[in-house]
Amino acid sequence: MKTVGTPQFARIAAAIEYLYDHAAEQPDLAEVAAQVHVSPEHLQREFQAWAGISPKKMLQHISVSRAKEALKRSESVAEAAFAGGLSGTGRLHDLFVSIEGMTPGEYKNGGAGLQIAYHFAASPFGEVLTAATGKGVCFMMFADERETALQALYAEYPNAGFTEAENEFHRSAMQIFSAPGQGKIPLHLKGTPFQLKVWQALLSIPAGCLKSYGSLAADIGRPTAARAVGTAVGSNPVAVLIPCHRVIRESGIIGGYRWQRGRKMALLAKELENAA
Repeated sequence: MKTVGTPQFARIAAAIEYLYDHAAEQPDLAEVAAQVHVSPEHLQREFQAWAGISPKKMLQHISVSRAKEALKRSESVAEAAFAGGLSGTGRLHDLFVSIEGMTPGEYKNGGAGLQIAYHFAASPFGEVLTAATGKGVCFMMFADERETALQALYAEYPNAGFTEAENEFHRSAMQIFSAPGQGKIPLHLKGTPFQLKVWQALLSIPAGCLKSYGSLAADIGRPTAARAVGTAVGSNPVAVLIPCHRVIRESGIIGGYRWQRGRKMALLAKELENAA
């Protein structure tokens, strides 16, 4: 399989992950650079160009204590949103992302009858595979290896027809990286009613804010279903468009991510830096 991820981003994500895992030891730039096999000067220059700040400064935005602060801040943001009338499914992120669930037939028959167009495109966080039906985006994942990403798409819709071709749905989805909020992004997703409800709730989390699994479960009226909510979050089929990277543990620890933990940290660090 051919690896086509962005080498620069892969180094940055690895550096952030190493800093996070060794925060108590306070590793210096040289130690971090050695872990990603470049010189300290190269890492500093590359990291500064991508993030606008140093690796150590970036770490501050994803530390456990800072994550706990963001979790608390998120609650007040949600309260303000409701007070301002942005309630239910029409608030915050969902103002420009809308979900339409697939029909029971489409869901149960592996996408039989669906024609899906897919396209690869570059993003600041690595290459992305986006796929869309005639109704909207149905799949979006970071494609560190194209063949692996395509196999994941085919497995999601084993009975659909596929064409490699870019269309307006793909272009609108990629705007999430450059111009979020500019135009509506329709999603056409395969999911159970419970999954769709969880994914809808994820849309209410704005950039720079975080939610715990327990808090998300409470949001959908299932306060004892944090584990099931976590499973639904992990099965999110559209990276970034539904911001599952903004859900962390109640303790402030940043856990796993379907598209690599280092990438989740990079996404969060970038958002928290912009919100600071």
